[in-house]
Amino acid sequence: MKILVVGSGGREHAICYSLLKGKKVEEIYCAPGNAGISEIAQCLSIKDNDIDNLYKFAKENKIDLTIVGPEVPLVDGIVDKFEKENLRIFGPNKKCSMLEGSKAFSKEFMIKHDIPTAKFKEYMDLDEAINEIDSFGYPVVIKADGLAAGKGVVIAKDKEEGIKALREMMSDKKFGSAGEKIVIEEFLKGIETSILAFVDNNTIVPMESAKDHKKVYNNEEGPNTGGMGTFSPSNIYDEQLSHIVKKEVLDKTLKGFKYDNLNYKGILFIGLMITEDGPKVLEYNVRFGDPETQSVLLRLETDLIEIIEAILENRLNEIHIKYDEKNAVCVMLTSGGYPESYEKGKVITGLDKVDEDIVIFHSGTKIINNKLVTNGGRVIGISAKGNSLEEASKKVYENIEKIKFEGMHYRTDIGVLSN
Repeated sequence: MKILVVGSGGREHAICYSLLKGKKVEEIYCAPGNAGISEIAQCLSIKDNDIDNLYKFAKENKIDLTIVGPEVPLVDGIVDKFEKENLRIFGPNKKCSMLEGSKAFSKEFMIKHDIPTAKFKEYMDLDEAINEIDSFGYPVVIKADGLAAGKGVVIAKDKEEGIKALREMMSDKKFGSAGEKIVIEEFLKGIETSILAFVDNNTIVPMESAKDHKKVYNNEEGPNTGGMGTFSPSNIYDEQLSHIVKKEVLDKTLKGFKYDNLNYKGILFIGLMITEDGPKVLEYNVRFGDPETQSVLLRLETDLIEIIEAILENRLNEIHIKYDEKNAVCVMLTSGGYPESYEKGKVITGLDKVDEDIVIFHSGTKIINNKLVTNGGRVIGISAKGNSLEEASKKVYENIEKIKFEGMHYRTDIGVLSN
């Protein structure tokens, strides 16, 4: 099979890595890819949101299957375009992708189908939002409605911070059109975890659990990022919690898809807060999470192509999906200053010195003048498996010490924290 993977990050690198473990793949193309992906796939100079040229390439090169990594092309309708022209593509269509494309849409879906979540209200008028913000208590969560690359969420500890965030989103257009509508919701206390699931029209199958660390600094401090590291399985996701999530979240979500005629096929990411009152949904994403994917796919033993084909043919219930029982850890190395402003083009050294059992997923890298350099906020994910969380984490951190680039930052507590 000839496969086209759309995207340029660590998630897409992990997808390509996983595809190569199977037996069906002959050639992998990645658009646009990155320096690490270029070692295992042919990278194309087509942006991941350039739907017309992606379609043209897939058509002209007789691509057997396109796999979409990031949310933007999904929300923009790449699946609808490809399906209209009878090209096989993996991911939810434009209507389904609104679950990530609009915070208000997803919250309304949860309320409609009795899926536990925080109380909320959506606003398009700044003055109204400011006048009512006190009613949610503090701290309070403020979200830009549209896509904001994982950064459009602010947890304001008091009214002053809340009003500042509202003005930045709605007046100053910090996140562009994504902040024209905002959602204010109550702050949930608990432990955050996430579940990725394979979904077809009849079945929803959760993958192995993962714990993501979003804050830029140790001990969950500092601003939110796209993700500073993960480990799998999550240390809180036991059999009892799994049963509750299936009954209260997964089954109700699938039932909601059917009721609302959402022809959902693809990956569903569910962000959860485990509260005293049980699990509550923080958000839906309509694709593999990044960097959760790096930990989960590292453990996947079943051929990813077999799973994808089963989903496209609505026979997911026939597939038995296996995972390595070992623990996996992925720690992100980021550019200095991320998630705010940062510089690119810093030379990366030491990757050739890491141990053989370390898996390196590139997120933001490129080759300039035959040198590997940084090309994003999140640069590289260093991943490993171990017989325990402690063993996997120790391996990762011992090898990170061999890697260098100017301004390199990473958290030192991924897989080390007790929560």
